[in-house]
Amino acid sequence: MKKPCDLLIHHAQLISCADTGAGCGLWENGAIACEAGKIIWIGASDQISAFEPKQSVDANSQIVTPALIDCHTHLVFAGSRANEFAMRLAGAGYEEIARAGGGILSTVKATREASLDELVNSTCERMAHLKSQGVMTVEIKSGYGLDFDNELKMLKAARLAGERMQMNVRTTLLAAHAFPPEYKDNRNGYVDLICHKIIPHVAKNQLADAVDAFCEGIGFTYEETQQIFDAAARWGLPVKLHADQLSDLKGAGLVAEYGGLSADHVEYTTVNSIRKMAENHTVATLLPYAYYALQETRKPPIKEFRKYGVDMAIATDCNPGTAPTTNLLLCLHMACSQFGLTIEEAILGVTIHAAKALGLDEQKGSLEIGKDAELVLWNTRYIADLVYWQGANPVKQIFC
Repeated sequence: MKKPCDLLIHHAQLISCADTGAGCGLWENGAIACEAGKIIWIGASDQISAFEPKQSVDANSQIVTPALIDCHTHLVFAGSRANEFAMRLAGAGYEEIARAGGGILSTVKATREASLDELVNSTCERMAHLKSQGVMTVEIKSGYGLDFDNELKMLKAARLAGERMQMNVRTTLLAAHAFPPEYKDNRNGYVDLICHKIIPHVAKNQLADAVDAFCEGIGFTYEETQQIFDAAARWGLPVKLHADQLSDLKGAGLVAEYGGLSADHVEYTTVNSIRKMAENHTVATLLPYAYYALQETRKPPIKEFRKYGVDMAIATDCNPGTAPTTNLLLCLHMACSQFGLTIEEAILGVTIHAAKALGLDEQKGSLEIGKDAELVLWNTRYIADLVYWQGANPVKQIFC
C-alpha cells in the first residue's frame, strides 16, 4: 500500500545543508516527501513509487534547498536616513554622524511618532521582498523605540507583520541600541530601565525570543552589556550581541561567555574571543552589506573562524542607516567576494548556521527528516548561481 503525503518533489538536486561537516550535502536525482508541515522522507527518485502525494513536483534536475533565513535585521522602523549617505560620501564617518544627531536617534524620533499600523505596513513591504528571494524565517530587532512603550510597539509590529506575511519571525529586544535623549546624562538610569522594567515585561509576556545590545564606543560599555545580559539570564532569555564592529571591546568573547546565540559584525574580533565562541558554540554572523555601505576596511577574521570551527551565518542587517537592503542573495555574493567565503559556506550561512544563530536549528535550516517542510525550488541546476548571478530572481517556487 502506498504511503500518502502532502508534497513529493522528485528528480531534484537536493542541497541538504545538514550540519555534517561535508559541505552543503548534495543529493543528485533526489526526492523529498512532506506531510503535515514536516519532512518525512528523503531518498532517491527511483523510490518514489512508494508514495501517493497530493502534490507531485518534478524538479527537472534543478536545485532544492531549505527556505532561507535572515538572522539579523532591523526591519521595523519609520523615516528615512538617505541624507546620511550623502554625508558619508562627503567624508563623514559613522561616529561623526551619530554624534551630530544623526544615526540611530533620528530613526528613533520617526519610529516613536509612527503608529503601530504604520510600522506593520512598512515592515510587510520589506518582508515581501525577502520572501520573494526564498526567505521564510526572519529575525527582527527592536531598538528604535528606546523607551518602554515604543520598544513594545516595535516588538508587536514585528509579530503582526510575520502573521500577515505568513513568515516565521523571531523577535529580539534591542533596547540597548543607543541611549535615548532623555537619558543622555543618566546612563545608569537607562540601563536600570532596561534591566528592571523592559526585560521583565517582555519576558513575562513572551514578546521577544532573545536580548541584544550594541557594545561599542558609541553604544554600551562592556560592563553595561554585562548588566543587561545578567537581566536576560534572570528572565530566561538567550542573548546575542552587536560585537566588535568598530573596535575590539571583546564583545564577541563576552556574549560567548553567556552562551550567546551569536556575535554579529565581528570585524575586530580577536583570537581570544574566537576561542570562547568556539567553546560555547556561538555563531559569527557576518553582515557584508553594512561593511560595504560604511566603506569599512577591516574584514572579519574568516580564517580564524574556520581554524577554530566557529559557524558563520550571513544576514542583511537591513536598517535605514547602514544597511539599506532587503537583498539577502546579494549579501551572499558580498560575503564571498568581500570576505572570501566559499559557495558552500555562503549557502550554509543562510540556512543551518543562520538557524543556529536564532536557536532554531532543531526545526529549520536543513533538509532532514522531522524538520519543518519549508523548501525552495531554484530555477538553476548549479548551486553557484545562487551566489554568483545578481539581478534576476532565481526562485522558481516556494513550498511551505
